[in-house]
Amino acid sequence: MIGIREPKKEELDSYYQLRWELLRKPWNQPKGSEKDELEEEAYHIAAFDNDKLVGVGRLHKNSDEEGQIRFMAVSQDYRKQGIGKTILSKIHEKARELKLNKIVLNARKEAVPFYKKLGYKKTAKSHTLFGKIEHFRMEYPFN
Repeated sequence: MIGIREPKKEELDSYYQLRWELLRKPWNQPKGSEKDELEEEAYHIAAFDNDKLVGVGRLHKNSDEEGQIRFMAVSQDYRKQGIGKTILSKIHEKARELKLNKIVLNARKEAVPFYKKLGYKKTAKSHTLFGKIEHFRMEYPFN
């Protein structure tokens, strides 16, 4: 059974390792590129299959009203099982707890349908990561 929760302090190395393996390593990015300056103040969520880490996601505040999701990923063998949707649901719970009015994210082109299905609206073309991965800005209002 898959459990979704905040990673414990002793699990953070594995959490960041999975982020790097899924989101940076395939693009030949160095270790450390899976983190940014907001890690300490962000809300982290992880999916576990027993003790095996299989999914990650993060929410941080851009302002008192707006949160941003970054570093969402689920291991290939665990996709299409509702894990990403459950991670997002936990992030939404935290956003409500923080009294945020909206969440924004920059979705990879192939992830746009996933977020649209869950109520996110595509608002603009964003950036192209590593010169290859097209991203789109998406928003989810809590009004």
